[in-house]
Amino acid sequence: MRIWTVHLPRGAATPARPPLLVREGFAWGAFLFALPWLLLHRLWIEAVAYLGAALLLAVLVPPAAAFPVALALHFLLGAHAQDLRRAALARRGRPAAHVVAGPDADAALARLLDARPDLARALLA
Repeated sequence: MRIWTVHLPRGAATPARPPLLVREGFAWGAFLFALPWLLLHRLWIEAVAYLGAALLLAVLVPPAAAFPVALALHFLLGAHAQDLRRAALARRGRPAAHVVAGPDADAALARLLDARPDLARALLA
C-alpha cells in the first residue's frame, strides 16, 4: 500500500478544481530529470533554487568530485521532491486535508470519496 496526501482547494471541491493526490516516497522522476520534473509540477521557486545550487556547485566543486556531488544533489531532490510539491500546493491554497492509503491513485481517491461522500457529490455536480 502506498500513502497519499489529499490536497483540497480552499472552499469546496468542484469538477474544475478536484482534490489532488500526492504520493509519499522517493520521486524517481525528480531524481532522473530534476529540472523538467520541477517545471512540470509548477515548482518555479524550487527550480530556480535547484539551478542556483547546481551552478554554485559547478563553480565551487573540483572536477574530480563533480559527479558524486551532482548525484548527491539529485538524490536529495528525489528524496524531498514530494515534500516540495506539498509545500507549494499549500502556498497556492491547497493545504493537505487528508491522508489515504491505496495501491494506486485511483484506489486512494476511491477510499477518500468513500470516507467523504460530500466530496463525491461536489465532484459530480
